[in-house]
Amino acid sequence: MRLNADERKAIDALNALAKNWPDTLWIFSGAGSLCVMKKDAGGARVMSATGGYSEAAAVATISIENDGGDFAA
Repeated sequence: MRLNADERKAIDALNALAKNWPDTLWIFSGAGSLCVMKKDAGGARVMSATGGYSEAAAVATISIENDGGDFAA
């Protein structure tokens, strides 16, 4: 698949960001949004009382179209 210059620049920007991404943060894909999540003091992902990831650990929401599913086999 061919990419135009803007598409290549966007991918390059994400790769540059990934190189400097702090270990204290991770990204959760939920409800069509990318949520930047903060890990706890021990470096673990914060869980809710019901066993899912805690929305209270979300520190930002990034509006880039996404899907948390997997590729078809």
